[in-house]
Amino acid sequence: MTITLLDGGMGQELLARTGAEPTGLWATQVMIDHPDAVRGIHADYFAAGADIATTNTYAIHRDRLDPAGRGEAFEALHKQAVDLAVAARDAAGGGKIAGALGPLGWSYKAELAPPSEIAGDLYAEIVAIQDGAVDLFLLETMSGIDQTRGGLIGTAAVDTPVWVALSVDDEDGTKLRSGEPLAEVLPLIDDYDVEAVLLNCSRPEAISTGLTVLADAGRPFGAYANGFTSISESFKAAGQTVKELTRRQDLGPVDYADFAERWAELGATIIGGCCETGPAHIAELAKRFGKDLT
Repeated sequence: MTITLLDGGMGQELLARTGAEPTGLWATQVMIDHPDAVRGIHADYFAAGADIATTNTYAIHRDRLDPAGRGEAFEALHKQAVDLAVAARDAAGGGKIAGALGPLGWSYKAELAPPSEIAGDLYAEIVAIQDGAVDLFLLETMSGIDQTRGGLIGTAAVDTPVWVALSVDDEDGTKLRSGEPLAEVLPLIDDYDVEAVLLNCSRPEAISTGLTVLADAGRPFGAYANGFTSISESFKAAGQTVKELTRRQDLGPVDYADFAERWAELGATIIGGCCETGPAHIAELAKRFGKDLT
């Protein structure tokens, strides 16, 4: 079985490398202040064995930029993030670019997202900026069914492949974070002919459970877990920072790869890392899955 390797986390890695203080703009603010760090992280993931670089556009939404007085930079920030990923890919001599489309409203709280009809227009604006420069669009951390629908409405007008990454409950991987059954999102995946479906930014234990549901999706599936102890309730409000979250101490590269091997046994063919994973995690995955880096 051939495994496509995604990259690992960007936001937490940026904070660790730059010493920047976290803000509500998260990785966007760090990119404004330290653009070379973004390109360097992309480069390190490619060197570690990643097949795909995910653009640092997860949090570039008007609902984050406008309150911070950065709304006028919306298009320029998207273009900058894409250009940094492309530059790293070109220097590496190969690979693909995934245009990240993060959740509107806030991460992990689907009810904070606008209704899908409104969300569709907001995502379509981003898609129009990135399309032609990326190889695929990656809807990330979709935590509810209508939230997922909004992202898919926004990508429906382009021919570029779309992958959807769903975030599941940390205690019950058969449920989205909204509480809705994970299985109930699969018809939507079919309706929009999504190329691949994944689970992301949840505990690896929950992802192992949820992948048994995705195995029924009838298309390539996979996962990239986070390394947080849990997603605290205090974080689930717009404007909070990652200071509210705690890193696990038992999920180093070897431990993480042990989970990933189980995902591959379940049929996953797309595997990477999310928050609190770094190039060392991707290098260990490359080793486990026999990727030749020579």
